[in-house]
Amino acid sequence: MYEPEVSIITPTYNIVENGQSDDFTLLINLLNRQTYEYVEHIVIDNASTDGTQVILKEYKNAGYLSFFSEPDRGKYDAMNKGLLRAKGKYVGFLSCDDFYHDITGLADVVNVMESEDADFCFFPSYCCQPDGSVFQFVPAMLNVFQVAPCPRQAVIFKKSVLNDMRGFDEKFKLLADYDLMIRLVLQGYRGVLFDGNIVTYKMGVEAMKHSVQAEAECNHIFYKNYKPLYPVNNEILDRMVKISEIPKPLLDKLVKCFPDEDYDLFFERYQQMYNIRKDAAKNLRNQR
Repeated sequence: MYEPEVSIITPTYNIVENGQSDDFTLLINLLNRQTYEYVEHIVIDNASTDGTQVILKEYKNAGYLSFFSEPDRGKYDAMNKGLLRAKGKYVGFLSCDDFYHDITGLADVVNVMESEDADFCFFPSYCCQPDGSVFQFVPAMLNVFQVAPCPRQAVIFKKSVLNDMRGFDEKFKLLADYDLMIRLVLQGYRGVLFDGNIVTYKMGVEAMKHSVQAEAECNHIFYKNYKPLYPVNNEILDRMVKISEIPKPLLDKLVKCFPDEDYDLFFERYQQMYNIRKDAAKNLRNQR
């Protein structure tokens, strides 16, 4: 019986120096325990200089992974390089401190994708915040045109779809994964929800450290993807970025990316997110 292979791609850089060796070991061990047998793990290392390559060689010799080490232009460049090397029908992306905590998770996701002939599958996840607290991130795909609907760690993609889309847009250094999700939905690729939490990831701090750049990238992402549909200007883009407000004519076009039965729910979820973001922005102003 045919069983499609799954490729998991992980970018690394100086994990010893950054104190991520134990996290990476957990990732490796849990991935090795997955009940799904047909999994390859590809590590793309950014020419680490701290002993990371020694660790990777040990895992490679033990048959846990394959790795390639050369300078790259950031994590999205590394993930695109991994995509070029991936042999699997399906592809997932984990950072060196993420892990699949459910050892049956990949088997369950593959079963869903095969039975539904899905282009991508998304699912709930646990997010570890910098203060050590953990919350469950429940996907919000109907809000994809306002905010990131789920982390990239909580998505498995059909490789052929990513190839058609040419992977991540590397000009975005912080939010290329969000741009990818918007493009997937806009271009009509079919996603399915797997209602099982299989992955734990650490919240990225770069976007918080560089909030101005993150806002600028979000602005560019909205302009790039929505300009062909509606004449967005700087004022509209600013409100979209800051409070998730989308002009009604544009909303009427975006809703068509979802099944007809989701029409009312799409606008309901849109309004909910807009109200949340607007109230948060108001409270922030009052605190100043």
